[in-house]
Amino acid sequence: MDHPGGSVLFSHAGDDFTDVFAAFHPPSAMRELERFYIGDLVEDTKGFAKELAFKKAYRELRAKILALGLFNADYKFYVYKVFSNLLLLLCSFICVLRFSSFTAHMVGAMFLAVFWQQCGWLAHDFLHHQVFKNRTYGDYMGILVGNVFQGFSVGWWKSKHNTHHAVPNLHESSPDAHDGDPDIDTMPILAWTLRMAETARESPIGRFMISYQAILYFPVLLFARLAWAHQSWVFIFGGLGQWSVKGADLDKRGLKYPILEKVGLLLHYSWVFFLLSQMPILHSFAFFIFAQMLCGLLLALVFGLGHNGMSVYPANERPDFWTLQVTTTRNVTSNWFVDWFCGGLQFQVDHHLFPMLPRHNLKRVNKLVASFCKEQGVSYHEAGMVQGTLEVLRHLNKVSVEFVAHFPAM
Repeated sequence: MDHPGGSVLFSHAGDDFTDVFAAFHPPSAMRELERFYIGDLVEDTKGFAKELAFKKAYRELRAKILALGLFNADYKFYVYKVFSNLLLLLCSFICVLRFSSFTAHMVGAMFLAVFWQQCGWLAHDFLHHQVFKNRTYGDYMGILVGNVFQGFSVGWWKSKHNTHHAVPNLHESSPDAHDGDPDIDTMPILAWTLRMAETARESPIGRFMISYQAILYFPVLLFARLAWAHQSWVFIFGGLGQWSVKGADLDKRGLKYPILEKVGLLLHYSWVFFLLSQMPILHSFAFFIFAQMLCGLLLALVFGLGHNGMSVYPANERPDFWTLQVTTTRNVTSNWFVDWFCGGLQFQVDHHLFPMLPRHNLKRVNKLVASFCKEQGVSYHEAGMVQGTLEVLRHLNKVSVEFVAHFPAM
């Protein structure tokens, strides 16, 4: 497969890919499509006039945002973000190298956890090509911030995240399909619908996890970073067939920077090991576990707010691109802390509609999107961080209650 974006190409097989293509590619990429041209689709407007008018309206909104120059990044903002993140890492090193107390070392672990979390948002920006028009520069910065700083593989992330963007909160149509969202593939630990929960009815462990998932939600999040770091390592250093996410074997075969990715991960664990070696063994063990678990919680809290508890669709019943992105996504009410903590994902709806839009322009676009949705009568949901988290917990509990009612223990 020659598609640079990997297996996400198959997520809309047989469907209209117009708006997904526009979301992921610069205008210059349209020229690449010319060699695949076989004819024009004659759309039957009978009964679809309203839908076609809606599509035309949101494509015009995209053109307006492009004309306003909002897809252009302010490099000063990203220089500031890189160096402010490195300051967090410096604070962690100072706590370890200059102090010997357990308390100071745990403060250092806290700084490291926040550094990793903030690097997650920064790598996300670079790899969505929000910063550089030249995609190679974005990939290189993604490897530096993602592989070296954070310990997550760029190839692993793209394999998972690109498909998520194309089909958020979609159940795959069949076990061998590539049209489902890998981010909701959380069984047997968490179920977002009764359909997902049903697969756990014959497993004692699965039944326990799903029955009490609202209570177990926060403890589960503590292990998120450890799981992702392990998955990244297996993706880069493991063999084919050792990866669970659909399409990842295909993406691994087409990995763009295999040597750089390996070097990046090895550099990451080298500096982490150096930091741990500067402390007594018990301190280093506590430091490592605390940093990993706190970062997992800080990352997953934001991820959970973005989509969990929102609409979930079967792949063969998904709505148009705009409606799919808006109804499966939750924005978080913006303030200075939320803007820093969530790293742009507080405007998750707007980011999903325009993933190449630089983080610092999302607030302006948010107003345009909210107004457009109101005019068009499209559902648009926003909640505060606490309210949104409670919505996620209530949804998990609702699925648990349905699961116990539909599939009582024998």
